[in-house]
Amino acid sequence: MTITLDQADTIVRAGLAFARDEKFAPLTLAVLDPGGTLVALARQDGSGLLRPDVAVAKAWGVLGLGIDNREIARRATAAPAFFASVTALAGGRILDVPGGVFVRDAEGRLLGAVGATGDTSLNDERAAVAGIEAAGLIPVTGE
Repeated sequence: MTITLDQADTIVRAGLAFARDEKFAPLTLAVLDPGGTLVALARQDGSGLLRPDVAVAKAWGVLGLGIDNREIARRATAAPAFFASVTALAGGRILDVPGGVFVRDAEGRLLGAVGATGDTSLNDERAAVAGIEAAGLIPVTGE
């Protein structure tokens, strides 16, 4: 099972609307399927040039390692040389800050992940969560 284009579109639109309502800095949201393939991406006007790559990396990293961003951060702190090696192997697509959120259905099946970036990492995560919930799906942050 995988996230649908309609679900991904809802996540992006609702997440960006949430960010706008909360007056966050301009965000970029990326939605990936369980295999790490990009399904949807949107970048608000004024969101930086590298933000699409950062959003994809936040989502790809949680999928690639199978653990949430907070656990990635704990492991990066505990074993920085290993984390640096894994990040290099992943082509830089692993970040150890909030903003990469697993997407699950009501039965707990993994549908993909969302990466959000542009404001503080915690606000990025809040926007991703809002988008996922608007699509009727379950966000998993590790919080």
